Amino acid sequence: MSTMWQGCLADTDYFELRSGRGHDYGVWVTAPPGYDPATTRVPVVYVLDGNWAVGQTAPLIVTQKDPMQQIRPYLQVSVGYAGEDAQHWARLRNRDLVPPGEPIAQEFVDAVETGIRTGAMTREEADAYLAELRETHADAFLDFLTAELHPRIERDYGTAASGHGLFGYSYGGLFSLYTWLTGTTLFESIGAGSPGVVGEDSQIFAMLEKLGDSVPAAKLHLTVNDRELLGDLAVYQNLAKNAATVLHRLTGRGVTSAVLRETHVTGLQASFLSYLRTCRAR
Repeated sequence: MSTMWQGCLADTDYFELRSGRGHDYGVWVTAPPGYDPATTRVPVVYVLDGNWAVGQTAPLIVTQKDPMQQIRPYLQVSVGYAGEDAQHWARLRNRDLVPPGEPIAQEFVDAVETGIRTGAMTREEADAYLAELRETHADAFLDFLTAELHPRIERDYGTAASGHGLFGYSYGGLFSLYTWLTGTTLFESIGAGSPGVVGEDSQIFAMLEKLGDSVPAAKLHLTVNDRELLGDLAVYQNLAKNAATVLHRLTGRGVTSAVLRETHVTGLQASFLSYLRTCRAR
């Protein structure tokens, strides 16, 4: 990484990795202060939407040295898109982070149409965005994280054998919920920020029914934002309402939650910090 970027993202390496399915990913690896794998090996916290999230979340690695509330040491691995795909990360994430067969909620389509009317996106961009939602592969992306990326991180950075975490926000939060419900054993804790469960017919509810009374081993922490619930955008109102429904169905199973005083856009960093404080405090 260049000297300029080191000033912003200290102790951060960057590399690119092509998945077995032929997709190119950018990976930022941020080491904790003074990290030396020869003496102490730490677990990994994977953060999704790296192209957007790395600048807001990687600097929080200094919380591991906070004298007022220390966070257990971790190595942050932020996963995004590389090459030409990097400029299209906002739509490619739909392919990777949304569970297979997830319905496209009408409120979501309406929000995209609003984006066209307000000039936030062109019709061509909107069509490409929605097209990625018609064939979604969170299952394949989960396999990439666990079977392709994680072994490389273990090999190159000498990480601990257990204690790993996963954090995602919005559709990344939807992916986090999906991962938790699959019972994947790699992660000890999972943070789901404002998970994109927009429709009542979401695959998440079908997975909850299948879960029954059992509880996945990983600790789950879920956050929503008050401005989502109290604002006037139907897509965010539904997201917050459905997140609350998920929490109600998981009452008594050790799932933690928080309501943050943020909008959907500003809530990413606050949600990540809430996850750290709840799931990774000393």
